Amino acid sequence: MRQLLLYLRLAAVQVRSQMQYPVSFWLDVVSVALTTFFFFASIALVIQRFGQIGGWALGEIAFLWGMIEFSFGLMDLIFSGFDPDYFSPFVRRGGFDQLMLRPVSLTLQVLGSNFVLRRLGRMAQGIFILIIAFSLAPIAWTPGKVLFIPVMVVSQILFFGGLFIGGSTLTFWTVQPVEAINILTYGGSEMMSYPMHIYPTWLRNFFTFIIPAVFINYLPALYILDKPNPLGLPVLSLFFSPLAGGLVFMAGFFFWRFGLRYYQSTGT
Repeated sequence: MRQLLLYLRLAAVQVRSQMQYPVSFWLDVVSVALTTFFFFASIALVIQRFGQIGGWALGEIAFLWGMIEFSFGLMDLIFSGFDPDYFSPFVRRGGFDQLMLRPVSLTLQVLGSNFVLRRLGRMAQGIFILIIAFSLAPIAWTPGKVLFIPVMVVSQILFFGGLFIGGSTLTFWTVQPVEAINILTYGGSEMMSYPMHIYPTWLRNFFTFIIPAVFINYLPALYILDKPNPLGLPVLSLFFSPLAGGLVFMAGFFFWRFGLRYYQSTGT
């Protein structure tokens, strides 16, 4: 409880700092939301012209998009301190060395070191796209499906959060951010916004057996939307999102603990 209260205080400091300039804050939020909206609108126009993508109609694609946009935005808000693009210069400038001098958990301090409120724009846009999806897609709602939606959100937050943590840990040795991590995080979120069966076999295998992204959004969406499974995976795999998200998060966290053990200052 003490750690949670401390984190909330650190986040509150970040919120007060960003709200010192409310006009700038709201412009940031609106710009992020509009950027996402226009990107989705362009895809919607393409689908309207050709009717579908890989057998998925606009409402079904919107469900994939909305889930990823909302979950990734919320994850980016919570784990902003572990964003490799933020954490790398923080390490390079010696800021991480300062955190090590304080008698508080390093993980907690990094989590509370950056709380970017403009991510609310991406979350709001995700909710808007989900509303479109629910109005267009013929979803036969059941209590199980309703309860599984928040499970998908938490699983996606853990999945991308684990990748953020792992990517930040790599900067202990590389100092510079590793662009491959951005391919898996920001690029991965874009890829997961479409049906996974439209990609080449080698790419699907990589994001199934190496990085289990296919279990995070696509397979659960098959359950929600009552779509057939073209990948031939077991029916139980439709519900593997908590397992996949949890495994990626734990792998990232253990790698972080390993990195802390062998961290050497940049000398800044």
